[in-house]
Amino acid sequence: VLACGLAFAQQPAPPEPSPEQPLSAEQLNTLVAPVALYPDALLSQVLVAATYPLEIVVVGQWLQRNSNLQGPKLVDAARQQNWDPSIQALVVFPEVIKHLNADIRWTTDLGNAFLAQQADVMNAVQRMRAQAVAAGKLQSNAQETVTTERQGDRTVIAIQPTNPEVVYVPYYN
Repeated sequence: VLACGLAFAQQPAPPEPSPEQPLSAEQLNTLVAPVALYPDALLSQVLVAATYPLEIVVVGQWLQRNSNLQGPKLVDAARQQNWDPSIQALVVFPEVIKHLNADIRWTTDLGNAFLAQQADVMNAVQRMRAQAVAAGKLQSNAQETVTTERQGDRTVIAIQPTNPEVVYVPYYN
């Protein structure tokens, strides 16, 4: 259980990747699947952070060296680092940092896709969430509230912490 009450202003993202063939819906589904069921606020931090893969590697090493820091001391120490605010926000989620570091190629691809095809990435997240709802694997519980809302001609599935002071990071296969 990790509490997250961080809010940072967004700094400019790195330059967009060179124009390439856009990823297909199926490729995007595969790319976002490991994080699609994260609560919305955490998902947005992860997607932005993925655009800074080198900083993710650095923060992973920094967390290992500073494993004695917890809670507010950890957050304050991270704020002293020259990292993107999305990276700073993730220090309270060391398992997420480990996950992003475990396959830095995937993380880089996720970040590049988010930069080049943001709307498509978000649509892929919604497709993955809809599949999880249909399979009975995504529903409100003690840790998170799942809501479905019509926005124009589409359905949007949102995931919010039940307690806004505590964000649970789901683990799923």
